[in-house]
Amino acid sequence: MHAQRRGGATDRAYTRLREDVLDGVLAPGAVLAELEQSARLGVSRTPVREAFARLVHDGLARPVGGRGLVVAPLDVTELEHLYDVREALEVKAARLAAASWDRASFQGFATRFAHAGDLVPASLDRYYALTAEFDAAVDEAVANPWLVRALADVRTHLVRIRRLARHDPDRLRAAATEHQLIAEAIADGDADLAAHAVHVHLHRSRTHFRVHLASSEESA
Repeated sequence: MHAQRRGGATDRAYTRLREDVLDGVLAPGAVLAELEQSARLGVSRTPVREAFARLVHDGLARPVGGRGLVVAPLDVTELEHLYDVREALEVKAARLAAASWDRASFQGFATRFAHAGDLVPASLDRYYALTAEFDAAVDEAVANPWLVRALADVRTHLVRIRRLARHDPDRLRAAATEHQLIAEAIADGDADLAAHAVHVHLHRSRTHFRVHLASSEESA
């Protein structure tokens, strides 16, 4: 029973810490101290220590000599590594989705993305919910659990980077149009066009975030 209670406390601590890292409440480079987080979350230090270990496993925290743990940095180098992996995975996923037997739903996504720009900036939650729904549909069409698992890991880190676009309506509207083209290509069963559309979207996204992160590093 004690182990079950501790496991529940660990899950709660991990969920809260993970959300705080992804939302920027715990900023990149912030020191993660057991005692401080234990008091903040209202749990003992053992669940916090176990939650920290899970954050390290997720790549959201890392040990730093003499400082314990810190929230994983979000810099241009990390961005380039992430987008290299993201492009390889998402281009392959788009090709597989375009070759799947059930592509009809993607025309619906194309129509919805055609109007998604209207959600910016007043309804960002609905905008991001649409992109998450689209990702889930691609995952289902891919039908490859290993690829889907790898994409899920990458998307966890993308949440942190996407915060940089929340105050850039023009980029969000452009991204909606790019998603529309990807969805149309998948719906048409054109794997080459779908892969190209993903490549263009990721190139523009990478360039956009690279500029923002570089500016942040210069001002730090």
